Amino acid sequence: MSPPRALLGVDDKAGLDDFARGLDRLGFELIATGGTERFLREAGIAVTPIAAVTGVEEMLGGRVKTLHPAIHGGILARRDHPEDLAALAEMGYRPIDLVVVNLYPFAKVVAAPESPETSVLEAIDIGGPTLLRAAAKNFASVGVVSSPTQYGKVLAELEGGGLSPATRRRLAAEVFQLVSAYDSLVATYLSQGDWPSRLAISGELRERLRYGENPHQQGALYQTGPTPTGLAAAVLHQGTELSYTNWLDADAAWRLVQGIEEVAAVVVKHTNPCGVAVAPTVAEALERAYDCDPRSAYGGVIALNRLLDEEVAAVLSRHFLELVVAPGATPGALLALRPRPRLRVLTVPVPGNLGSGSLEVRSVDGGLLVQERDPASDEAPDLQVRSRRQPTVAEWRQLGLAWSIVRAVKSNAIVLCRDDQAVGIGAGQMSRVEAVELAVGRAAGRARGAVLASDAFFPMADGLEVAIRAGVTAAIHPGGSKRDGEVLSAADAAGLAVVATGRRHFRH
Repeated sequence: MSPPRALLGVDDKAGLDDFARGLDRLGFELIATGGTERFLREAGIAVTPIAAVTGVEEMLGGRVKTLHPAIHGGILARRDHPEDLAALAEMGYRPIDLVVVNLYPFAKVVAAPESPETSVLEAIDIGGPTLLRAAAKNFASVGVVSSPTQYGKVLAELEGGGLSPATRRRLAAEVFQLVSAYDSLVATYLSQGDWPSRLAISGELRERLRYGENPHQQGALYQTGPTPTGLAAAVLHQGTELSYTNWLDADAAWRLVQGIEEVAAVVVKHTNPCGVAVAPTVAEALERAYDCDPRSAYGGVIALNRLLDEEVAAVLSRHFLELVVAPGATPGALLALRPRPRLRVLTVPVPGNLGSGSLEVRSVDGGLLVQERDPASDEAPDLQVRSRRQPTVAEWRQLGLAWSIVRAVKSNAIVLCRDDQAVGIGAGQMSRVEAVELAVGRAAGRARGAVLASDAFFPMADGLEVAIRAGVTAAIHPGGSKRDGEVLSAADAAGLAVVATGRRHFRH
């Protein structure tokens, strides 16, 4: 009886020598493609070159080497179909029992700065996906290994008598997951920003969550894009694994704080900010953000846009919080926070794409809604003073801060800012008037002398009149209502400065 045969052709050679030695001990005949053959031979492992099986040397600079019936016939032949085996024997071919392949690093090439298109196109693997798909299709008879992370379990099962049907099926499923994700990256690259006729979305499982939004729902986190970046690739330094809602809150806080250029801190509860402040130091910004609404901030999620240091750690230790996320943390800060093991500490070493151009995807019944992401900040806002009174220098500063915050608040959204601090936030209200009333109520006496930002225009003057009675001195909103004249008349009568942005920032 002929020995079992394994075909190996990998780009990532981590752990390959030990795996191949294990296959050799089990009596496998090893067949390998060019670079893999050289690697194994230099490691002292007996190997048969692919050309000895096909009878044809590789061509086109290595583009064609495994696309041959001696290879694909050996993989695809159904062992329970005598006519398949007879056809192989008639051609002088033999079955291939195990395929070990991983793919060219297309994502890595695309992510490299200024990769020429010729290099990107050469990084599109053809033979690898074809081999993997063939083996996965015939998983009833052929084992398929598509990642070095599978070597240990596969070898252990082979040593125990062979791959079980369940393992073969699982390995086959992982192949099609891998190849579909790989193809989606290529399709995205070639689309160059056009809306595709068929949308391919892929992600790599980072972790299974304890549950979803509620205990009866399952949940998981996937990383997307060519390389791990952004919050989904954050490093967890301490604390238990994040829940589904922890990730949502962390994302809301991280998005908001990344849109503020000055040193800033943000407190979020249930995806809405309840505290935002800028200050000369991170620790001071954090203290002032928490003081915006201490009752709501209790058990909240914190985001910082500067390094988490020992001074910040001291402030964090004084409050009960679920999570803090920052661009980085000093060793001293991490050490200082160890006595608070329930506080999750995340750092984001490689920020993601929070600008325009990246996509947001949400599900609806039977489909997906896709849109360009609302950028974290307006690169060139078209601000126009519509009132008779111009804002003061101090009011301009607070209006800019309020406008950067209100885009992160669920609609209808109103934000009051004063002294570099969000003193009142009205979020997610069905009526814009009620959103103003909620913001003013939270601000209490701090509303006097504050400025206001509204994510959409005031449809009539009543909402603005609530703010005026509370002592608000300036407002910023998109403008464009049919009743803008009525709104401006109320503002001018009260001496309120009004700035129109011409851009709405709904967040549903």
